[in-house]
Amino acid sequence: MGQDQTKQQIEKGLQLYQSNQTEKALQVWMKVLEKSSDLVGRFRVLGCLVTAHSEMGRYKEMLKFAVVQIDTARELEDADFLLESYLNLARSNEKLCEFHKTISYCKTCLGLPGTRAAAQLGGQVSLSMGNAFLGLSLFQKALESFEKALRYAHNNDDTMLECRVCCSLGSFYAQVKDYEKALFFPCKAAELVNDYGKGWSLKYRAMSQYHMAVAYRLLGHLGSAMECCEESMKIALQHGDRPLQALCLLCFADIHRSRGDLETAFPRYDSAMSIMTEIGNRLGQVQVLLGVAKCWVARKALDKALDAIERAQDLAEEVGNKLSQLKLHCLSEGICRSKGLQRELRAHVVRFHECVEETELYCGLCGESIGEKNSRLQALPCSHIFHLRCLQNNGTRSCPNCRRSPMKPGFV
Repeated sequence: MGQDQTKQQIEKGLQLYQSNQTEKALQVWMKVLEKSSDLVGRFRVLGCLVTAHSEMGRYKEMLKFAVVQIDTARELEDADFLLESYLNLARSNEKLCEFHKTISYCKTCLGLPGTRAAAQLGGQVSLSMGNAFLGLSLFQKALESFEKALRYAHNNDDTMLECRVCCSLGSFYAQVKDYEKALFFPCKAAELVNDYGKGWSLKYRAMSQYHMAVAYRLLGHLGSAMECCEESMKIALQHGDRPLQALCLLCFADIHRSRGDLETAFPRYDSAMSIMTEIGNRLGQVQVLLGVAKCWVARKALDKALDAIERAQDLAEEVGNKLSQLKLHCLSEGICRSKGLQRELRAHVVRFHECVEETELYCGLCGESIGEKNSRLQALPCSHIFHLRCLQNNGTRSCPNCRRSPMKPGFV
């Protein structure tokens, strides 16, 4: 298969894919991969296969094609192709919750000599790196990367990238519990979809609606949360987007749990867990198990809650997510206190404080924890985060954390 025929077949596959005939599109692209002698065409079709498998949640297959694409880029001896393939390798590992590998491949991308693709893809590299830092609960580094990605988006008028960054920032602020910002950023993403997204994939609308649903639930606006989650789920089902279906099911379960409707929450957690396990989203599995544990606590079934926490803790340690570990230790503290398990209680208290220090989730001005309750936060240009009220009360113009060596959190 020559160059022209390869191009035609890739385009045919894209048309099938965009009309939701995913399996037919994959067959066309696999045939190109098997028969084409055109290296550039092979590189392009591998990129299509990486994207398609990502959206279907087939992350191990995604990684396999990303590795083959790296080899093809090396054969082509083209720095632009090498940058693109390393980015796909980083994204594949991000989806599989291999966050340290993601960061390593992103750094490889940034270390490549200046290329034409660098301006176009640099923002996506920073976004993937930010998502990986967030997966490891390294909040300052995550925020630095997201802000860098946002600058790339603005400098290059890349509204698609800006939309994706806004969704990640929504997730960031949801985790550190500034719920106003957790809602603001996905609302901004939804505005970008409405203003510029006529020719975009519907996944951008679905993504912004999902993050809005999460923020609305955290704010206690459960009706709005349900509406946004239903809109996101509808698109996810239409497009066969398994990863987003799993996230929506988790959000539905959390909404029902917030309403006290545990009977409805449990089967949704089960469905979310089934898909998360199938696709390999270990961090998603942790979030599901955390929700299940909270349901068991509400039912006073403390042994079942501890069982869910133990499973979640193993996964959280495996992927290196400190915030999940912190939350699980906090939940375990309450259970051990109720059961009078003093030795276990002390161990969980110690690990909880260690996790707080490791994540630097405390205000450098007042010493109180960040992320314990909904608070308005402010990030300084260095990406250190403080309570907004503390910055206003102290009238500081430069970062207190940068002016001195790191302080210990002020827990009693």
